[in-house]
Amino acid sequence: MKKLVNIRYYIDPVNGEPHIYNHGIWEDEVEDVLTNPGEDRHGKEGSRVAIWQTKSGRYLRVIYAPDPNPNRVFVITAYVLTGKPLIAYRRRRRKKK
Repeated sequence: MKKLVNIRYYIDPVNGEPHIYNHGIWEDEVEDVLTNPGEDRHGKEGSRVAIWQTKSGRYLRVIYAPDPNPNRVFVITAYVLTGKPLIAYRRRRRKKK
């Protein structure tokens, strides 16, 4: 993915902050994943799912919707990938090499 110009975030109506904060994720981590995803696939209802390791070392799954403008996306949520989903992701990466 190209360097993003604009990332918009779903705002939690309860606290008025980006929903990613509920999962302990920060904007710079989301940008790490979206600018160079290890995996980027189709999600549900037109969304996309990107997975990659942040500069801090955490593996994140970022759910986002592409914007009609090619340099913008709308991030719905993001969370740390752990356990069996992380193992499966690493296995898929090894098979690609």
